[in-house]
Amino acid sequence: MVSELAKPVFFVGFMGAGKTSVARKLARTCGIASVDMDTYLERREGKRVRELFAEAGEEAFRAIETDVLRELAGKDPLLVSCGGGAVLRPENRAILAERGYVVYLQVTADEAASRISDVSTRPLFRDLETARATIEARLPLYEDVADAVVNTAGKSVAAIAREVRGVLEREGILWQRK
Repeated sequence: MVSELAKPVFFVGFMGAGKTSVARKLARTCGIASVDMDTYLERREGKRVRELFAEAGEEAFRAIETDVLRELAGKDPLLVSCGGGAVLRPENRAILAERGYVVYLQVTADEAASRISDVSTRPLFRDLETARATIEARLPLYEDVADAVVNTAGKSVAAIAREVRGVLEREGILWQRK
């Protein structure tokens, strides 16, 4: 079954919230393109996120992230899983608000830690206490930019994708092509 989007859908939330997995699942079930912002950024820059952080620092990485977000927001409507810190820059929040529909996938630090299999690929995930503090600090930003909030606690990727699909259909963002 092929569906259409009225505008890009951006998934935001802390690492381990399921942004990429949910976007991919939704893409497969709806026949819509999806892209992981970090993967797209890595291909464009020719370096891994952790390398960019180590070599250039977080601020330089965030500037590149803004360019990538702007680029993806200008494409045909698709599902975009944003990096966990994409909401940190005011420019990014403006792009998200103006150009798309934003779904905030909520996750607790404990659940995020249990979902992340390889912490070495997550440059800002050091330990559980740091994760809790980071989630707490970002929470107002995620909530501020969100058009919809989906709590992911204890839910499978398929269940979350179904819930998101329902939200998008009710809001007129997603519909089946005739």
